[in-house]
Amino acid sequence: MIKDPRDIILAPIVSEKSFALSEGGAYTFKVHPGASKPEIHDAVEAIFGVKVLKVNTLNRKGKRKRNRKTSGFGSRPDTKRAIVTLIEGQTIDLFQG
Repeated sequence: MIKDPRDIILAPIVSEKSFALSEGGAYTFKVHPGASKPEIHDAVEAIFGVKVLKVNTLNRKGKRKRNRKTSGFGSRPDTKRAIVTLIEGQTIDLFQG
C-alpha cells in the first residue's frame, strides 16, 4: 500500500494530446504502477488542492529497442498513466516554473 501522494503521482505528461485534454479540464499524469484509482484521486486532491470528478487509467507497454553493441533487443520500461478529470471550473497550473 502506497501512502505518500508524491509517491503515487510521479510526473505530469507533457504532449500535444495531453495539452489539448487539459483545455477541457482533464490532466494526464505518470503514476506508480501499483496505484489504484481511489489512491490517484486522493493524491491529486492532496497535492494540487482541487476536486476530482473521475480518474481513467491505462497501462502502456514499453517499446522494444535495438541495442547496437550487442545486436540484441531491450525494452523501455512499462508505464501507467492516469487521466484525471476535474470538476467544472477547476484548473491545475502545471507550467508554473
